[in-house]
Amino acid sequence: MNIFLIEDDLVMQELLAEYLQNYGHSVETFANPLVACERLECRNSCDLVILDLMLPKMDGFDVCKQIRTHSTVPIIISSARGNLGDKVVAFEHGADDYLAKPYEPKELLLRMDAIFRRVNNKAGVQKIGTFEIDENRMQITQDSHELELTRIEYEIFSLLLRHQNQVFSRSLIANHLNQELKDRAIDMHISNIRAKLFDNIKNPIFIKSVWGVGYKFIG
Repeated sequence: MNIFLIEDDLVMQELLAEYLQNYGHSVETFANPLVACERLECRNSCDLVILDLMLPKMDGFDVCKQIRTHSTVPIIISSARGNLGDKVVAFEHGADDYLAKPYEPKELLLRMDAIFRRVNNKAGVQKIGTFEIDENRMQITQDSHELELTRIEYEIFSLLLRHQNQVFSRSLIANHLNQELKDRAIDMHISNIRAKLFDNIKNPIFIKSVWGVGYKFIG
């Protein structure tokens, strides 16, 4: 994905850009929002805008509002201003999501993934290797065979599937599920998924344990 990152904190800008590039995204960075808006109006190849609110020359809300006059590109607000009022105004100006700093960069990836799936996967079916994720039915098939997954198992496995070789901690998985699950409960759900995949924990071909951290999909 080609991402426009509008952030005047150069340290934060560099950290986010490097992180996103490590996951295969192309990132163009801007400290000056006027330059970013001008560039965006001249190009149609931007897939996502990550926008700070406290910017020089132009407030982030005004940037969001101006972008919406000519583009439907998804916008994620990334700001230290995390009060409810700012979030309401951001959504009123056309933002698609809002992340209050500080946050884990992986959470940004998850939000991006959710937006891209909404925009690009209108049919609701995504093919990943021998697996297919049907979002409308909340069903995953393997070689055209439906896996009998519970709702939580579906949410966990679809998360891992969509982020191949990315390690997810148990706390991040629980956050994705929006539930307060203990580590042992996460481990139990992973064990159930493995059993339904006939995946050997000692020599896995789909889900690998990362000692002291969590899990990743390697299939």
